[in-house]
Amino acid sequence: MLLNPARRRASAIRLATHTDGRAEVPESSPAWGKPVPLTLPWPDQQGSGEVRTEIERDYDRILYAAPVRRMADKTQVFPLERNDVVRTRLTHSHEVANLARAAGVDLVFNHAVAQTRHQAARDVPTLLGTLGLAHDLGNPPFGHQGERAMQAWFERCAPEVFAERHGLTEAMRLDFLRFEGNAQTLRLLTKLQIINDDYGLNLTYATLAALLKYPVASNQVDKNQPVRRKHGFFQSEARMVEEVWGATGLSAGQRHPLTFVLEACDDIAYCVLDAEDAVKKRLVSFHDILAFLRHAAGQDATLAWVCNEAEREHVVYREAGLSPAELNDISMQVFRIRAMGVLMRALTEAWLRQQQAILDGVFVGELLESSSAGVFISALRQFNQRHVYRHPSVLKVELRGFEVIHELMDMLWFAITDREPGAPAEAPRRSPFASYAYGRMSENYRRVFESPSNPMPIRYREAQLLTDMIAGMTDSYAVAMCEELRPHYRAVAARA
Repeated sequence: MLLNPARRRASAIRLATHTDGRAEVPESSPAWGKPVPLTLPWPDQQGSGEVRTEIERDYDRILYAAPVRRMADKTQVFPLERNDVVRTRLTHSHEVANLARAAGVDLVFNHAVAQTRHQAARDVPTLLGTLGLAHDLGNPPFGHQGERAMQAWFERCAPEVFAERHGLTEAMRLDFLRFEGNAQTLRLLTKLQIINDDYGLNLTYATLAALLKYPVASNQVDKNQPVRRKHGFFQSEARMVEEVWGATGLSAGQRHPLTFVLEACDDIAYCVLDAEDAVKKRLVSFHDILAFLRHAAGQDATLAWVCNEAEREHVVYREAGLSPAELNDISMQVFRIRAMGVLMRALTEAWLRQQQAILDGVFVGELLESSSAGVFISALRQFNQRHVYRHPSVLKVELRGFEVIHELMDMLWFAITDREPGAPAEAPRRSPFASYAYGRMSENYRRVFESPSNPMPIRYREAQLLTDMIAGMTDSYAVAMCEELRPHYRAVAARA
């Protein structure tokens, strides 16, 4: 059931069919769960000639969703970057999807993983590619600094926002005090992409289960356990998550086996490629990276091989008459190729070695940390932390992003809550500024906020509309909206 192709909206379930109309039934496998129950094809698609599997359709639905396109203007490492070569969240997500899909192909074709499952050769790589494409969709503008800014705003405003009279539970409050982009991704895909129902993109249970990188609620976070160090869903999606676990056979709090692969591919991408971008921006050099790694990791065989191979080819290119900038760039490209090859092999070996523990739900570590490349990946993380993420040019722009997000949250919170006491969510705002700012918010997000069927307390819904709106912004849109609203809000504040 871990590859359960059923969708939450039952009428949209469509199993592949034979030419004579008989539905294909997935074969059972002790490792990958029981076969999903037979369900009639969706009437609209009978005889349509659909050749995609349900999980392939998941990938396509996400690919064409607007939040994917918005990632082109969201920070990976360098906010408001003008250099087109430097990665955005979108290019990062496509690269993670590529690595994850390649890992899936390796596991299925070279190591017979899930081979007894129907369509596994297509669905395992596609599911991993889907996770890579979607994994950062919920991240706010300005990268991880954006998350920290949102958390800090709620901490600053906690006495007002979370006053006892509003009746919020601890878990509800922590959803915002520990705001998490991973949880926002799940919400975005299941609640905020409204078509004609309340199921969002109506993805399969398999995809939803594997998207839960951290399968715990905000009040269950444990910083000492990698699988629980953050939360993966909000209280507003808790019942849906329980439904997903039941449909896939996972225990509450258990990670989907393929999520470990996705996490490792994400680590490979940002550890290697963030360093490459830093070289492209001339913040560091190829030799800076090699010197740091050799000093940090001593005689580690994996690290030594990568560095030696990259340096050997650097010597060859040095004789080709390249400029210093060209030599730096091409040497870093060689380093990237060698490093990613080593790390991907280590990922596969670690997953296969831990496979039974992963399937049993007892493995709670990180694949790469437990692999032959553990020292190498750790040294890369250290380099990025010290010399890339803390570079003054990065910190300066991150500070601007922090300030923009706080200003926006002040202004939009006023617009959301400026109603007569006790008035429903959709009631008119009391001031012209609040009416205008509220109208500038996404219609989809406002529709979810105002829905009579929304079971969450009104104060939770207000805070969630605020986070939905901020997290959905791109870097440049956030700056532009802040500049647009600022003078009008200051005029309101001056009259208060």
